[in-house]
Amino acid sequence: MADVAMPRLSDSMEEGTILKWLKSDGDEVARGEELVEIETDKANMTYEADQDGVLKIVAQEGDTLPVGGTIARIGSGGGDSSDESASGDEGDTEEESQASGSEREPGRGGEDAAESADAPEDDVERVKQPEPVATEEKPDEEEKDKPEADGNGRVKASPIARRMAKDLGVELATLEGTGPGGRIVKADVEAAAQNGGQAEPEAEEAPAEEPAKEATPAPARGDAGTGRGETTVEELTRLQQTIARRMAESKATAPEFVLTCEVDMEEAVAFRKQLKAAAGEDPAPSFNDFVVKASALALTEFPRANGAYRDGKFELYSRVNVGIAVAGQDALIVPTIFDADSKSLGRISRDARGLAERVREGKITPPELAAGTFSVSNLGMFGIKRFTAVINPPQAAILAVGEMTPRPVVHDGEVVVRPIMELTLTCDHRILYGADAAQFLGRIRERLENPLSLAL
Repeated sequence: MADVAMPRLSDSMEEGTILKWLKSDGDEVARGEELVEIETDKANMTYEADQDGVLKIVAQEGDTLPVGGTIARIGSGGGDSSDESASGDEGDTEEESQASGSEREPGRGGEDAAESADAPEDDVERVKQPEPVATEEKPDEEEKDKPEADGNGRVKASPIARRMAKDLGVELATLEGTGPGGRIVKADVEAAAQNGGQAEPEAEEAPAEEPAKEATPAPARGDAGTGRGETTVEELTRLQQTIARRMAESKATAPEFVLTCEVDMEEAVAFRKQLKAAAGEDPAPSFNDFVVKASALALTEFPRANGAYRDGKFELYSRVNVGIAVAGQDALIVPTIFDADSKSLGRISRDARGLAERVREGKITPPELAAGTFSVSNLGMFGIKRFTAVINPPQAAILAVGEMTPRPVVHDGEVVVRPIMELTLTCDHRILYGADAAQFLGRIRERLENPLSLAL
């Protein structure tokens, strides 16, 4: 039977979660039929069968697997010997398993996958690891707090967790895994990196036990773990988990610095009035569309602002794809306006409105969220004058746009009231240096203060 692997549905996808099987185990499926709904780091997508045959489901609903991990098999109705050996529950001998095909027992195969450099990342996390009953009944006090080790004495950790631990200088032996069977996963390493390379101190749990021992009727203000009322725990969606991971990665790895400037929007306001009159009943480009276009044109003049720092090298991109931050359903989504430098203000405006609509309706697709080279985040509509946005890795920078407000300024020797908007640029210092970033931000300001240049 042919394996059905977890597909890569976006360029940043590392793993996916099985939301719902649209076919049942043992069903006949035809090429092109929808098999399963998968939650990725960007959106929920359905995946179709690529051949005819009988479906044998391997991964259950709710399971999370890395890209390339086996979620099902499709083949003849009778199955084959490799399926029997893969189950590991029929009492096959080791010799029979080897003779019957290529699959190992799930528990043992998962351990080997973690050891192999060629295995898919986190492949072992999709299999429930058998609990060591003998040690679980009465664990030694010294051993119960240590991370579980595999059969070769190594700390159980997924391949990506091992690489991240090495890059971030985190000692795996000090961590307690939260994955299946106590395995250390990416989230454990990221949490430890944020805590200075050590596992979270257990002392934080102590205050919650103290009031019970002292039987205090009413906890004093400030006592941790008490007096909070009923607690509701909300599980993160795959998208929220990805956002949390990427933002933590950004803050942990990118040495950032921030630049802020004020933009006199007097000419831009007058120019937009002309565009509104020309557009008639159609919506005119917004000031955020002005910012997107000005940023895109400036990016063509400063290639490193349109690049990324990866593995000790600069990656410079030929296309200028500007991501615009949109508040979605309990998450911040950044769809992409592709080739923004070559698009007119009107086209950028239409693209931006369409993308924002699809985000809010939950209909955005992974290709529309991919390949961004720079991002713009605007909170001006909420009355925020200035804020610092977090870089969307691996991009070099992100531009935060504040509210446009009338302020007194000196113009031609006189104090006048002009509409002023603040721009804040957050930069990755590994690829963008202070002088270059200042010139880049200054160029965006020049474009906005002379808006006719946006229409050329």
